[in-house]
Amino acid sequence: IVRIGKQFRELFKAHIEISNDECDHRAIELLESVALPNCADILRRYPHELSGGQRQRVGIAMAITFSPKLLLGDEPTSALDVTTQAQIVEELLRINRENKTSMIIVTHNIGVAAHMSDKIMVMKQGAVVEYGPAEEIIRNPQAEYTKQLLNAVPEIGGKRYV
Repeated sequence: IVRIGKQFRELFKAHIEISNDECDHRAIELLESVALPNCADILRRYPHELSGGQRQRVGIAMAITFSPKLLLGDEPTSALDVTTQAQIVEELLRINRENKTSMIIVTHNIGVAAHMSDKIMVMKQGAVVEYGPAEEIIRNPQAEYTKQLLNAVPEIGGKRYV
């Protein structure tokens, strides 16, 4: 098991010539950019010492280290409580806006997809069953599977929040 700081150092040094102090400085800046508190302390920690949401944010910080043009998020909010999910989603959207980074989000949560996406592709067993503008897919689903996914979103007070 490797401390978070060493993971960042390995990431940086695999791509650029940089001192350990500069690695730590840049890592702290990245961790701060994803709204983590006590970033110097996080660098000294092992992954198992962080919450799921903190680990997700560390992963996002590492993913944006070199300002990629494209981020692929594979279930970026799975296994997180709804409050942490909302924070991660908003963080990804902020990164998208500020860095002009395109994102592909793979998720089973159609509510997350609807909130984050310009376009949605619904797949079933590896085959595309529906694709189009997010608003159109959510408001006027054509595929039976898409309808089932939307119907699986819980209702609160008679309203479905998708």
